[in-house]
Amino acid sequence: MKKQFKLLDLDCASCAAKMEQAIRKLDGVHGATVSFLAQKLTLDADDARFDEILRQVITVCRKVEPDCTIVL
Repeated sequence: MKKQFKLLDLDCASCAAKMEQAIRKLDGVHGATVSFLAQKLTLDADDARFDEILRQVITVCRKVEPDCTIVL
């Protein structure tokens, strides 16, 4: 399943790149793109585990950029 999410308060292009790399390493993720300019996250992950993977993605994003919020 592939979904796109809006990011709020993503302040740094370097942080966006770090998030993208960390998300791609998660089990079940087929692909991920974090766009600093568009303030968007595109996530492609296993359909059956999508909600679980999304929770892990939120945790990863908070570690890298604590003020960033993923709009669900």
